[in-house]
Amino acid sequence: MSTQTTEKVLPYDDVVARFDPVLGLEVHVELGTATKMFCGCPTGFGADPNTQVCPVCLGLPGALPAVNAVAVESAIRIGLALNCRIAEWCRFARKNYFYPDMPKNFQTSQYDEPIAFDGFLDVDVETDEGVQTFRVEIERAHMEEDTGKTTHQGGATGRIHGADYSLVDYNRAGVPLLEIVSRPDIRDADQARAYVSELRSILVAVGASDGKMEEGSMRVDCNVSVRPQGSDTLGTRCEIKNVNSLRSLGRAVDYEAARQVDLIEGGGTVRQETRHWNENDGRTHTLRVKEEADDYRYFTDPDLVPCDPGDEWIERVRAELPVLPAARRARLAPVLAEHGYRSAGGPSTFSRASATPSSPARPCGLPSSASRPSARSRATCRTQSSCSRRRWPRCRQAPLANPRRATSFRRQSRGFWR
Repeated sequence: MSTQTTEKVLPYDDVVARFDPVLGLEVHVELGTATKMFCGCPTGFGADPNTQVCPVCLGLPGALPAVNAVAVESAIRIGLALNCRIAEWCRFARKNYFYPDMPKNFQTSQYDEPIAFDGFLDVDVETDEGVQTFRVEIERAHMEEDTGKTTHQGGATGRIHGADYSLVDYNRAGVPLLEIVSRPDIRDADQARAYVSELRSILVAVGASDGKMEEGSMRVDCNVSVRPQGSDTLGTRCEIKNVNSLRSLGRAVDYEAARQVDLIEGGGTVRQETRHWNENDGRTHTLRVKEEADDYRYFTDPDLVPCDPGDEWIERVRAELPVLPAARRARLAPVLAEHGYRSAGGPSTFSRASATPSSPARPCGLPSSASRPSARSRATCRTQSSCSRRRWPRCRQAPLANPRRATSFRRQSRGFWR
């Protein structure tokens, strides 16, 4: 019975006509700390290979780790922003596996006691019927350390198969990570992209990460399964590892769903496995058979004490949270509606509304009757918004006629909400 990828898969429209894709995302976020999770090595991106390492992150005998308090606070901040419950206490565990990019042969992570759990995120997505809101439940968000980076030299694909040799850079090993695991509440690629985009905007807003997917600060593992329409039974899932762009995420989801349906309708069965998305040929390829938790032999790390955030610390972090992107868009919505724009379901995307605004744009509070603002009004304009970087008359122009200027308008109006 074949379980291999066929050369030709069904069109995606044919897939969703008979099957429902079910998606759950695991988003790995590098926390924006100055030092690593368990040692004092710097975390700067782009340094020379193996120059940001020490006995702790290299796993040398006798080296003892210490938890980075800033990383813990960043994890709490993200958990609160995602409406999660923060654990009264949590412990670190050792996740055992052998791979050259993990010099200790285990990864320090959290297993059954994560720092945040039972949250949710409401996401807007643009559909043919307009903007719709759906909820993604957050199962858990747990702290762990990142692995090193392996570069395979030689060969045409850059993968380990066919390479002449491999090089390992341990600079990234030990960088603080937060893995945000969603429940299988996502149904298509558009929802997956909208969820990751909204999540990224929250991470940047709370100052926990820069969210740069191109630098590996944010990576997505996507679990994809399909089930016949009307069925409540989840199908066998396949995990697509380390997707590093929204475009790749959408393409990988569509292809993998079509591949599984094609396999099922051809008389085969879907095997639970980990797959890699190849952007060049637009396909997923088998990496390894999917492991279960028992295969990693989790046990409590004996070198690290339990983490007890405490109510006082949690409430202080909650009080310091900034205005989140959804709330900021809600505040900005009346201004956009006044000038004929509406939110299109994304943190920085706007589309032209059908209504025609009846008054000129005055993001800086200039009176409509003023043919030319006074010096005092111009000074107020410069202190209250970023349009001082431009020629000041632009801030009181008529409503924007070109949708491409929506982002520019948003920058000019941002001073309202600071």
